[in-house]
Amino acid sequence: MVGIAILCALTGAVFSAVGAALQYVGVRDVGDLTVRRFTRLVRNRRWLLGFSVLFVAAVLQILALTLAPVTVVAPLAVMSLPIIAAIDVPRFTPGFTVAVVAATAGVATFVAIAANSAVTKDVPPAAALQAGQVVAGVVCVFAIVAACRSGTARALALAAGAGAAYGLVAVLVRDMTTSLPQIRWASFIGLALAFLVGASLIQLGYASGPADLVVAGQTVVNPIVAAWIGMVLLDETQGAGLGTEIALVTSAVVSLAGIAAIARFHHRRLAG
Repeated sequence: MVGIAILCALTGAVFSAVGAALQYVGVRDVGDLTVRRFTRLVRNRRWLLGFSVLFVAAVLQILALTLAPVTVVAPLAVMSLPIIAAIDVPRFTPGFTVAVVAATAGVATFVAIAANSAVTKDVPPAAALQAGQVVAGVVCVFAIVAACRSGTARALALAAGAGAAYGLVAVLVRDMTTSLPQIRWASFIGLALAFLVGASLIQLGYASGPADLVVAGQTVVNPIVAAWIGMVLLDETQGAGLGTEIALVTSAVVSLAGIAAIARFHHRRLAG
């Protein structure tokens, strides 16, 4: 089942990259996003096509989360990064290439390690509530940072906030799918709110900076938050040795360093 879940998640990552590229073009067509201009997005054909593609990606992600632990599935979303980078960046420099490889390889390593140590567990209501509180605080911090910055820094802060919200979405999706046919309404409402917040921050991020930077920020923060919830609150890596935990943390740090390098690349490109 884990193999099928990984295949679904990887396919979903491809659809996510294509959908993100289409939505980015749609947002740029609309221009600076205000409350009024948000309504124009739903009339933009490319944005709507991107939404449809992302819907397919979401279905594949839900299926993957039904079949495997959050710690294994969520990090695979970062595989959309090299695809969106190839679409969005006209010319790769050696430094940018290394940054993309580092961000992608770090998460790929994380998944390989987690797949051998993670176990599937249900999401207790208390853990879901605690996760929601922590993520809400993290999103608020990133939103405040975004409000105080501009350009690539603003785009990256918005993307990170969206990634944190989507990390919670991954956990709550697993909670919903494993509790069927019973519906946990608290998790359902939390899932809907987290998804809406994440989607809104992503669109604002597209209006502030390059698509690959926004995708990079949210696809790396997303699995790190989801994996943290899985490891700490759900104890999905129970029994993993100290060496395994160090390797997981190290791979996450490598991915974050790659994201920082991508942001610096775009800052220099736009400044120049």
